[in-house]
Amino acid sequence: MTDPFKHRALGLSGPSRDLAPVTPDDSHDLPEVALALYIETAGTVSFISVSGAMRSVKMTNYAILPVGVRRVLATGTTASGLHAFTVQ
Repeated sequence: MTDPFKHRALGLSGPSRDLAPVTPDDSHDLPEVALALYIETAGTVSFISVSGAMRSVKMTNYAILPVGVRRVLATGTTASGLHAFTVQ
């Protein structure tokens, strides 16, 4: 099988290299800043963006939130099935 990512430099302008499940946590940042979030089940996602701003956004089922996310907060987050788009 050929690997189209093999010689590609990691970057923000291309597709994510993987998805990682996210457990909302008020105290700890994600292991890696997310390029975006994928939400399986509708609800509110409360998060701290890459710029450090605290935000709450209502999302629908199977939605993508195309914002760099540092932390997903447990307080205020009602959406579930969260996954982080990662570069690594």
